[in-house]
Amino acid sequence: MKIHGPTVRVGLLAVVVLGVAFAAVNSLKDVSAIKSQVALGTRANCEAYKGLPLAWGKAKHAGMVKINGGEFQLGSERGYADERPLQFTRIDSFWIDRTEVTNAQFAAFVAATNYVTDAEKSGGSAIFKTPEVTDGKVAEGSWWHLIKEANWRHPEGADSDIAGHEHEPVVDVSYADALAYAHWLGRELPTEAQWEYAAKGGRSNEQSDHSLRDAKGNPLANFWQGLFPFSNNDEDGFPGRAPAGCFAANPYGLHDMVGNVWEWTSDVYSERRGETANLSDQLTAIPARGTAALRVIKGGSYLCSADYCVRARASSRQPQESDLPASHLGFRTISKN
Repeated sequence: MKIHGPTVRVGLLAVVVLGVAFAAVNSLKDVSAIKSQVALGTRANCEAYKGLPLAWGKAKHAGMVKINGGEFQLGSERGYADERPLQFTRIDSFWIDRTEVTNAQFAAFVAATNYVTDAEKSGGSAIFKTPEVTDGKVAEGSWWHLIKEANWRHPEGADSDIAGHEHEPVVDVSYADALAYAHWLGRELPTEAQWEYAAKGGRSNEQSDHSLRDAKGNPLANFWQGLFPFSNNDEDGFPGRAPAGCFAANPYGLHDMVGNVWEWTSDVYSERRGETANLSDQLTAIPARGTAALRVIKGGSYLCSADYCVRARASSRQPQESDLPASHLGFRTISKN
């Protein structure tokens, strides 16, 4: 008995030590996966990307970047009226996807859960099409069409497909669809403040709301070059959506925080900036189809141009019906721990 007692205690201690060691190994694997990200930031790298981060399905934070908390100026005095007033805002540390969620990632979610998106259930998504000119005039918004066959599998309608485009951002997803994906991974959608803090990357408003071109005039993001909505010169190499991560990352290591596709946030939209900016937990319940609550979307898209929708900036914001998917709207997720 004297021997058995200590043996049991040693055995329990061994189990505890092994458990701690196992957890530590898993943690190290997670950290290792984050540090060894897929190479992105150039046309060649993004086109070679298959759309799934390293350690996808194995590491909790696969494809994510850790953002350390701090204070920043939420909003801007340089843009539209709904970007004001400026607010000094405190943000706790969090993880955020390095790129927009890709078709490959969303396909993995659907395969695992048999999830059916709102566009597939209700039949339709808002799709951009170059408008026709009638009597020298074009009606505002006439470039948007509700296409019943359009959904995440067929982004522009029945004649389109995501085959070969697995590395592009998933689009034609509603707020509820994006939230369902996030919850599947134990994550959430970012608040507007979290998203903007990450997009600004520690820079001032003047620095983060910089020109979309470098000193030599080369595009720094995927946006519309030319006269919108008629002629896109494709100087950035992409007439529509680009694969995730084709352009250089911001100071926090995040790609496509401006341009390419708009991104859902969890905040309810208000014309006066900041009234809902810090709401989070109460906004995470999946809404019913048809509520049409307006949510804040961020970052602009490939349809933003110098003469229309000057919103491909970190501070910019726009309302979007939560139950209205669109071909220029995607998302990324966050994790608080």
